[in-house]
This record gives sequence, structure tokens and C-alpha cells, in this order.
Amino acid sequence: MKKNKISKNWINKQRRDFYVRQSKIEGFNSRAVYKLKEIDEKFKIFKNINSVVDLGAAPGSWSQYMTSKIKSEKIVSIDLLKFEKIKNIHQIVGDFTDQSCKNRIRNYFEKKIDLIVSDMAVNTIGNKNIDSIVTGDLCLEAMNFATEELDKKGTFISKIFMGSSFNEIVAEAKRLFKSVRVYKPAASRKNSKETFIICKILK
Repeated sequence: MKKNKISKNWINKQRRDFYVRQSKIEGFNSRAVYKLKEIDEKFKIFKNINSVVDLGAAPGSWSQYMTSKIKSEKIVSIDLLKFEKIKNIHQIVGDFTDQSCKNRIRNYFEKKIDLIVSDMAVNTIGNKNIDSIVTGDLCLEAMNFATEELDKKGTFISKIFMGSSFNEIVAEAKRLFKSVRVYKPAASRKNSKETFIICKILK
């Protein structure tokens, strides 16, 4: 009974959510697209961009947005889950942390990448400190990949959670990149601990 009540509350919350309604009207796969759109509008992340990797891409709304910003160039989306085909997207189904998946991304581009974005997060367990640490590990993994594969003037963006690993991640980003900003889009739910780190130009 309790589970049914939670499910009904979630459904009602989704129905009231402006961004959920808007995503359906505009044909995006999820409300998450508006987080990326806000980041783009504030930080101009798609200016002079020809190649992008979308980590943790499912259900694909970030990739959908990218196709409207980048014409006839390369976009790779990777996730553990398969999502519906998006035109002009090279989709990889697999675990980004596996070396074989990283190699597939490298082999596809065969040159340095302009932009790497990550909306990766683990399934939360309700313990905000543990959720922050585990998602933080994914962010650091993606950041390390970015330092290896980004163009010198490239950009890395990742979801992070406020918590015990937050300061460590920001410090590591400042060690690796010349410009580091932390930003919480209005589209992020108010009660969510998520925020995003925007890193530009490798040192």
C-alpha cells in the first residue's frame, strides 16, 4: 500500500512539473534537457563545437538538444540503457567505466574532442552522503577521461551532488582546467542536491 502511495505521489508530482509538461510539448525525451539548455545559454558551451560525447545519455534528451546545436558533425551518446534512435547520433550501449567502451569512443573520433558532458548518476539509495560519494566517483572518472580526450580548448561538464566529495571534485577540476564554475540550473528540482560543474580549457 505504501509503495502505491509513493507511486501516486510521484505521478502527481510529474503532472504538476512545468518542465515535464514542456518537454512533452517540445518533443524531448525528458525534462533534463532544460538543465543543459540553461547551461548552454549561460556559458555558451556549443560555440565552435564540432564533436561531443554525451555520457549517461539515456533517455536521450541531452543528445536531442545537441543535434539542434551541431550540424553534420560527430556526437556520441553512451549509456548502460538503450534508448530510442536519434538522428545523427552514434549510440553506444555499455558501461562507460569499461575500458572497451572508452576505446570505442576514441576509435570513433580518431582525434581530440571539443565537448564532453556527463549526466551520469547512480540510482540513489536515500543516503545523501553515500549518493554524493558514488556519483562523485563517476564525475572524477569522466573528468579523467576528459583530460585524456579533450582538445586543449575543450569543455567538460558534469553532474555532481553536494556532499562530502564536492570540494574534492572542485579542487581536482581547478588543478586540471583554467576555468571552473559550479552552477545549479533552475530546471534542477529545488530539493535535489545535484548541481553541475563547468570546466573549460585544459592547463
